[in-house]
Amino acid sequence: MRVLAVNWRDIANPEAGGAEIHLHEILAHLVGWGHEATLIAAGWPGCAREERIDGIRILRRGHWYDANFTLAIFARRHLMHQRYDVVLEDINKLPFFMPLFTSTPVVPVIPHLFGTTVFREANPCVALYVVMMERFIPLVFRRNRFMVISQSTKEDLVARGVAADRIDVVLCGLDHRRYRSLGLERFAEPTLVHLGRLRRYKSVEVALRAMRRIREKLPAARLAIIGDGPHRSALEAETKRLGLGESVRFLGFLDGEALVEYLNRAHLLVNPSPKEGWGLTVVEANACGLPVVASDRPGLKDSVRDGETGFLVPYGDDAAFAAKSLMILENRGLWERLSRGALERVKELTWERCARETLELVERVAGR
Repeated sequence: MRVLAVNWRDIANPEAGGAEIHLHEILAHLVGWGHEATLIAAGWPGCAREERIDGIRILRRGHWYDANFTLAIFARRHLMHQRYDVVLEDINKLPFFMPLFTSTPVVPVIPHLFGTTVFREANPCVALYVVMMERFIPLVFRRNRFMVISQSTKEDLVARGVAADRIDVVLCGLDHRRYRSLGLERFAEPTLVHLGRLRRYKSVEVALRAMRRIREKLPAARLAIIGDGPHRSALEAETKRLGLGESVRFLGFLDGEALVEYLNRAHLLVNPSPKEGWGLTVVEANACGLPVVASDRPGLKDSVRDGETGFLVPYGDDAAFAAKSLMILENRGLWERLSRGALERVKELTWERCARETLELVERVAGR
């Protein structure tokens, strides 16, 4: 198979996140099995226009702000001179609408669609543009098979008018070599963690408000915010306004073993986001033995097994977040049961399985 993928970013981009990890793992496994994979992505200042990473040929053009135009046009020219069996179009910001640019079979890969949640992050004009572009997806891809990473995203597409029998759910994998239980002693203080990019729509303020309630019962409790982003200064100001002081620590990005070690020593992950494609940070924490309290919203309700690996609570309800967190932190037997459930659940989540299921799908689409 010769596979061409189009995505806003590649794995080396400084802004790369879960969508980039997902696509990179799939392509890297395909290359490892003897297939060819090329990825077209946006560039950034100082990047190489072409390089190979894990056997994947990466071609970079344009910029983050014009990617949905420049990458589609470049891909069209590239496809005039190169033959591919299938195109994977990763829709995790805006669609490229590749069926308009090529007759090669296209599989749209969708972590999640923003819908109206984009208004929490972007200014109204940009948000409206995103919402309008998403509305064309059922029309432009009316003859294509979709690959999504959760049942929630499938339900979203069906609600938008895409036939359910044209949507394949392929769950994400997990880097088990990195995220694993180390058998370390947990911190002496009850320690909660929020992990991920600090953006406005992630609703991290809910975790801060919950933390104020938690400390009324557990004064020694601590919240570590791991990650960085444009919303950090606002969250630091909110921490000060709530009088949380040193009980909340902003650790920035932690890489490699430092992150895994911290997750192995903490007690609980909280994720108050209104919407995720899947919730990769949830299962990464699970692999380190952490139970999770998360919003009962799309994506998170797929990655969290309520009552088995953690708890789901109503979105934005800081009282419910605090109550479930305290229930876990104050009950050793419950914490141990949820921790065991988390470790057991992630065994099925491998990138090899994800890539195998993706390969089966693209072979069917390509008529192999």
